Parts: sequence; C-alpha cells; structure tokens
Amino acid sequence: MDIGWESLTLLFFAPIFLLCMILEFRILKRQGDKDYSPKELICNFSLAGLHQGADVIATLLLMPFFLWLFQFRLFDIGLTPLTLFTVVILQDFFYYWFHRASHHIHWLWVSHIAHHSSERMNFTTAFRQSLTYPISGMWLFWTPLILIGFPPNLVILVVALNLGFQFFVHTRVVSKLGWIEKVFNTPSHHRVHHARNPEYIDRNFAGVLIIWDKIFGTFVEERKDIDIDYGIPKPINSWNPFVATFHQWKTMLSLALSRSNVSFKTRISYLFGAPEIADNAEIKKTPPSNYQ
Repeated sequence: MDIGWESLTLLFFAPIFLLCMILEFRILKRQGDKDYSPKELICNFSLAGLHQGADVIATLLLMPFFLWLFQFRLFDIGLTPLTLFTVVILQDFFYYWFHRASHHIHWLWVSHIAHHSSERMNFTTAFRQSLTYPISGMWLFWTPLILIGFPPNLVILVVALNLGFQFFVHTRVVSKLGWIEKVFNTPSHHRVHHARNPEYIDRNFAGVLIIWDKIFGTFVEERKDIDIDYGIPKPINSWNPFVATFHQWKTMLSLALSRSNVSFKTRISYLFGAPEIADNAEIKKTPPSNYQ
C-alpha cells in the first residue's frame, strides 16, 4: 500500500519550490515590496506540515476503501500514454468541480478558507492548506475516477501532481503569459481567484486547465485598472495556524449546534448551504485587518 503520494511528490519538487521562493523574494525585495512576512512564513509552513501529516493518515485510512471501490470499476484500464493523458484531464475536470463546490458549500469552505485567509500573494501562500480536507470530503471527488477504472495509486499520484503544479500560480511577479493564458491556469488567472474584490470573487477555479472556467462561465480576466485586494471578507487577524485551520469550523458548528430557536432546515443550511448564510447569521462583526 502506497502512502502519502502527495507528500512524496511535494518532497520531490521541494528544491524547485525553494528556488522559486528565493527568486521571488529577491525580486520583491529589489522592488521594495515587503510581501514576505516572517510570521506568515512560519504560519504557512506550519499549515503545510499539518496538511501533509493529515494526508498520510487519510491515505492510510482511505486506501482500503479505494481498493474495495476499485472492484466495481467499469473498465480495466492499463497504463499507457493515452490513459495517463486521459486521467490527468479527467482529474483536473473533477478538481474544478471540487474547487468550485468548496466556495459554495459551507462544509467544504470551512477547510478551503485557510488557503484564502492570507492577505498576501506569493509562493508561500500555496502552502496554506488545511489538515481538515479529509473530513470535509475532498477525496469523494476522486472516486469517479476509481469507478471508471483508474487504479487508486495512479489517481492519488495525479492528484498530487495537479496540486504540485498549482504552487507555480501563487505569485505576483509573473505577468501575463501570452497564448498560455488561453488554455492553462496561470499566475494572472489565479491572482483573480484569490481576490476579494467584488469583480473577482468566486472566479477562476481552475487547477491546471483554465478551459473549465471558460466552458462553465466562471472565468474572469485580470484587469489592469483593478488593484487586487487579497484575502477573505472577514480577516482572521492571526498568524496561529490552528486559528487559520479551525476558525470557520468553529463558526459553522456553533451556529448549527446552537441552542437558539432556529429550524432544522436552517441548521442544515449552516452546514451545507452557501457560506454567506452562516456569515450573515453572525452577530459580531470582525474588525478590519491590521496585521503586518
């Protein structure tokens, strides 16, 4: 049984990631941009470590289920260049829907929000991941690939490669990339995704291929006349990785399990409805962000 393909893949690419961060830091420093914060750097790497640990545990627990599910596959798919290309495209398609759902279903958003909670955009932001993705059910979006007939180990590897690619779109130092912008996710497209500007919210959910956003109507081009404001509507104002991980879980569960006189339907909406339902239900307003 293979464990932690994502962890092993990211470990393999670690020297490249490190080199990119060093180059980005030097470029930003030369421009007088203090985008790298030591406190946030520690927070982001801590979140990455917690996420990787959860990934290994989740793979150990879920692999028996994936192997059981694999016996009901529709096709026996061998490993060829064509099938490898096919599973990469299909996984990216399912990632688009996972990512889109993570912004519109509160149960998924409570995990994904940790990634968006930074008010900066640099390569280290890619490491802001939640250890609670397995609880939210990210893995459910890969089960169709297993039922089609792609081996579980191959699916997990492709998921890891997809996430590894996404490291490179978390930066402000790379401008538009010409024809590549028409097909692939790029830093320009992903900057839009991380923005909390009204014009950009809930757009550009692509993993590798931006074509899914263009097909399903969620694509928005980055505009020169808009200064991007990164982060979430209600900033967490904390460098604590556990605050970043669990603050929205606390909000969701406190609302769903509160002793207030609300209907069962409303409680369910706090769990599985749009995140805005829970946000609007909160009485206290979060003060403006002032952390540096």
